[in-house]
Amino acid sequence: MINRIVRRLALILALLLAIPAAALAGQPTDIVKSTVDEVLRLLSDPGLKSPDKKKQRRQMIKRAIDRHFDYDEMSKRSLGASWRNLTPAQRSEFVGLFADLLEASYAEKIERFSDEKVNYTGEILDGADYAEVRTTIIRKNDRIPMDYRLYKAEGSWKVYDVVIEGVSLVSNYRSQFSRIIREGSYGELVRRLRTKVNELQQLEKM
Repeated sequence: MINRIVRRLALILALLLAIPAAALAGQPTDIVKSTVDEVLRLLSDPGLKSPDKKKQRRQMIKRAIDRHFDYDEMSKRSLGASWRNLTPAQRSEFVGLFADLLEASYAEKIERFSDEKVNYTGEILDGADYAEVRTTIIRKNDRIPMDYRLYKAEGSWKVYDVVIEGVSLVSNYRSQFSRIIREGSYGELVRRLRTKVNELQQLEKM
């Protein structure tokens, strides 16, 4: 009887060790994977590849990403201490500008993805409300580490930062924004953001 139990436990352990790490991960990995899978599906959809479908494809990709990315939290963390001094109207304006900046900056880069594969290499929990999902983008001759940081908001996991090859998107923007505010003003930062977003959007129309 004891030998049978031992053999059964050994079999269960062997099966668990044979399961890929992503399969053992929790809800944060599921959120990231579902978002990435949907974006890759849209990019590979033959019905959305023609030039006249570009706008529709981007809108669909944006909706897929927006469902699980918290731009309010990303904006707050990117602005740092200056966020506390903003009125509700200013915060709303900044979040809109920041979201437009991310979309204009990364839409074309995302659309360059075609045959890439994504490996889910781990999920790290920090308490009950924070997690990091680690992935690697596999290209023909390249490997790009890309990690997603999430937090639980009202029972739902949301992405608030992306770390690409060890560089935090939020920290990178916070450094830039802090320098502009320190050398000029918050108003100068908003002006520059508007100008940058307009420039990027005009380039997309060319």
